[in-house]
Amino acid sequence: MAISVTGGTEQPVVGAASIDSIKAAVKDPAKYTSLGDFIDEVNAPDIRAALVKTYGDQGITGFLKMVGAVNNAGSADKVEWYEEGRLHQRQEITTDGTGGASGADTFVATTKSGTPLLLRPNDVVLWEGKTLLAVTGIDSSGNITFHSLGSSIETAAAASTDYVCPIVGNMFGQGTDQQEKFLQSNVVKRENPYTITKEIYKVTGSQATNVGYIDLGGGDYRWYIKSEMDTRQRFLDKREMMLMLGEVVANTTDVTDAAFGGGSEGYLTAIKNRGLVTSDVVGENAGFGDIDAVIRELDKQGAPAEYAMYVNTDQSLAIDDMLAGGIGTNVGGLAASYGAFNNSADMAVNLGFKTFSRGGYSFHKHDWKLLNDPTLLGNANAATNLAAGVMIPLTTVVDTKSGERAPALEMNYKASNGYSREMEHWVTGGGVLGFSNGTKDVAQFNYRSECNLVTRAANQHVLIKGVKA
Repeated sequence: MAISVTGGTEQPVVGAASIDSIKAAVKDPAKYTSLGDFIDEVNAPDIRAALVKTYGDQGITGFLKMVGAVNNAGSADKVEWYEEGRLHQRQEITTDGTGGASGADTFVATTKSGTPLLLRPNDVVLWEGKTLLAVTGIDSSGNITFHSLGSSIETAAAASTDYVCPIVGNMFGQGTDQQEKFLQSNVVKRENPYTITKEIYKVTGSQATNVGYIDLGGGDYRWYIKSEMDTRQRFLDKREMMLMLGEVVANTTDVTDAAFGGGSEGYLTAIKNRGLVTSDVVGENAGFGDIDAVIRELDKQGAPAEYAMYVNTDQSLAIDDMLAGGIGTNVGGLAASYGAFNNSADMAVNLGFKTFSRGGYSFHKHDWKLLNDPTLLGNANAATNLAAGVMIPLTTVVDTKSGERAPALEMNYKASNGYSREMEHWVTGGGVLGFSNGTKDVAQFNYRSECNLVTRAANQHVLIKGVKA
């Protein structure tokens, strides 16, 4: 009688989840021809060492450098700069609702609430873009009396309505005295505080000595190196996104200055606050109407003749379709100045720019990864509500107070006496990887940066909204 034996522990087999899987692998001994037919779990796995870049190069940094943003050291908690106002100012007025019905030649108005009085007696303004009015009197209460120089005022001024009147000049008779008051140049002081970005990565001493299958470069197979490199790239990306999207904190109820800092104005925020914003994707409706509308606004702002366009895929395709539909100007840089690329068309091509000219402007188009990544600003909501791209003037501007020329975009970092907070990196550990400044069996990689972005003359920058028609 045969005996049965129970108990005992099976040795683990690589690739087998249970004893049943081992039994399933055993074939009829009379039929197998090789060991591989009998039990294939003993074969070494054929693992390739190369790491597949499934999503391509996922880093988004480099935008600021490619558009010429200059790095400068700062030694205060904020950067201050000055921008000049319009040379020719306009008077904003509110009609008082009592004088000057349609067809009259005189009416009375006051300055619009919250705006300064710029007009003086004998000044001449342009009314409704067609009628010249002279200022015949300004009383102590600020009431301004206008008198038509030619035909009667065509638009009724009796209703209480706001108007904007360009001041085109003045008129004086022979032997009269000079003006009693003068106009002061309008200089705007702007400022932007710094923001602090931080990150960490940790690896235990045990994990730091584990060797994997994947070659991470130079024959190094330790996986923690990959995780540390990814952490560093995420940190740089997040720092750049804060320089793009950051806001000065207004609601400090829960987001306290002590815990979060006061925030810093990012590039897209600066354009929304002070720049030009389109209502749609440029070129989405075919033809050149959209880009021509942008050009007309750039003309009003005294914009330079050369722009870099960083756009998402939808905006890039819309421009390609617009150009393919027929263009009367040169495409591909034949008429472009390439001042941003040392006047080299080859350099522009190598950087991935596509250039076209229209209305005296050169536009260098480039895809922007930040707006295409679905895990960042390329998700459906962001594409609709945030941006489809930006148009950046490739120029320098003059600081009104110092007279120095400065770039349109400038990234600043805190630094003093050889200590820089642009990109701080240090490691703490209890002997792990040779870092003996702690007691825990862990190496902690630390990252810190204190930076801000100065957007000068934001009125010359364009934010392209991602709302498709």
